[in-house]
Amino acid sequence: MATARPPWCSPADLVVAIDDGTAISYTALPTGIPVYSSDEIVVGQVREVLDNAREHIFDGIVFENEAGIRVFVDAPEVARTAERGVTLTLTAAEASELPPHKGSGMLGKLFKR
Repeated sequence: MATARPPWCSPADLVVAIDDGTAISYTALPTGIPVYSSDEIVVGQVREVLDNAREHIFDGIVFENEAGIRVFVDAPEVARTAERGVTLTLTAAEASELPPHKGSGMLGKLFKR
C-alpha cells in the first residue's frame, strides 16, 4: 500500500537532487562533465580547470555553455566539484549572462579573461 504524501507537501517538494557522485578536488575534475546551476539546470560542460599550480590555488572553470560559447566562472561561484558534475552558486539566468572566455595562459591573465 502506497503512503500518501503529507498535505503540506507538494510534488515540487519531491524533486530528486542531482546525482553527481562523490565530491572531488578541482585538480581531479574531468573535462566534459556537466555544469549545473544552483537551480539544478545543466548550463554547460567543463572544458578547462584554471589554477595557480605553484601555490595550489583554484582560480575557476571554463565551461562551454548550451550555445557553444566558452565562458569563465570564478572559483567563488563554484559551489561543488564532484565525479559527475560541477554545481555553481549562480542560477541558470545568471550563468547565461557570463561573458565569453578570452583565453588562458599569460594572455588570459593579462587581459583578465
